[in-house]
Amino acid sequence: MGKIIVTRKVPDKFIEQLEAIDTVELWDDAYTPMPRDKFLKALSEATACFITLSEQIDEEALNAAPNLKIIANMAVGFDNIDVQLAHDHNIVVTNTPDVLTETTAELGVSLTLSVARRIVEAERYVQEGKWQSWSPYLLAGKDLYRAKVGIFGMGDIGKAVARRLKGFEANIMYHNRSRHSDAEEELGALYVSFDTLLKNSDFIICTAPLTEETKDKFDKQAFEKMKKEAIFINIGRGAVVDEEALIHALNEGQIWACGLDVLREEPINMANPLLKMKNAVIVPHIGSASIVTRDRMIQLCVDNIKLVLAGHEPLTPVRG
Repeated sequence: MGKIIVTRKVPDKFIEQLEAIDTVELWDDAYTPMPRDKFLKALSEATACFITLSEQIDEEALNAAPNLKIIANMAVGFDNIDVQLAHDHNIVVTNTPDVLTETTAELGVSLTLSVARRIVEAERYVQEGKWQSWSPYLLAGKDLYRAKVGIFGMGDIGKAVARRLKGFEANIMYHNRSRHSDAEEELGALYVSFDTLLKNSDFIICTAPLTEETKDKFDKQAFEKMKKEAIFINIGRGAVVDEEALIHALNEGQIWACGLDVLREEPINMANPLLKMKNAVIVPHIGSASIVTRDRMIQLCVDNIKLVLAGHEPLTPVRG
C-alpha cells in the first residue's frame, strides 16, 4: 500500500473514490498550492499524485518519488511536467483533454466579444459614475459579425471556437502546423500562412499549446504585421506571447486591444503594465471554469488513477 497525493482541495465525492483504493494525503486548500517542500516529502510514499498546473514535475520531484506510478494532471497542457523524464522513471502521465473543449471555446468567444464591445470598460464607466448622458460613439466597439477571424492552433478547441464563430457569419482563417481538412470542409475555414493570418485578420484568437515551435510566436515582428484595428485574444498558453512586445503594440497603437486568459506569469504580477491598460482585458485562466467541466476534469483524473493503480491502461495518457 502507498499513498495518493492530491495537491488541491476537491469535493469529498472525488476523495471518497480514491480513499476506497488507498490512503489519501490531501492538501486542504483549493486556492493555494501545496508547498513545494511538503509536496516533495509526500512524494516519498506516493503511488499516485493528482496535480494541477501549479506543481512542477522535474528531476527533483521524480527522484523524490521512488514508488510513483501515475501523475494525473488536471489540465490539457502539461508543460509543467518533464514527460520524457517521467516515462524514463516508468511513470504514467495523464491529462484531461476533450472534457473541457466546449467550455474553453465558450470562454474564448465570450472574451472576444467582451473586448470587441468594451464590456469591462463600459461596466467601469457606469460604476465610476461617468454615465451622465449619451453620445453617438460612446464606448463604440468592433463587430464580430462577418469579421475576418484568424485562429492560431486548429486543434479541438480551435475547431470549437470556429463552430461558434459561424453563427456570426465570420470569415475564418487558420494557421496550424498541419492542415485540417475537416475544419475546412465543415466550417469553411481557410488554411493560410502565419504571415497571411497576421496581416488579414480583424481578430486573432490563439488556442495553441506551448511547444518549441509556438513559444514566443507572437513577438514584436508579429504584432507589427497585424492590422492597427486588430484584436488579439489568447486562450492557449501565456508563453506563446512575448508580453513586452504585446505591451509595446498596445501602447503604440499597432493593434487595437487584447484579451488574455493566460499569461507568462500566473498569478499576474500586479506591476504588469497590462493591468493599467483600458484596451487590455485580463481574466485569471478560467477557460475551463464551469462547474460541470471542472467536475468532469477531476473525475477523469480520478478514473485514470484508479485504472493505473489497478494495473490497467489510463483513459487519457500523455505520450512522450
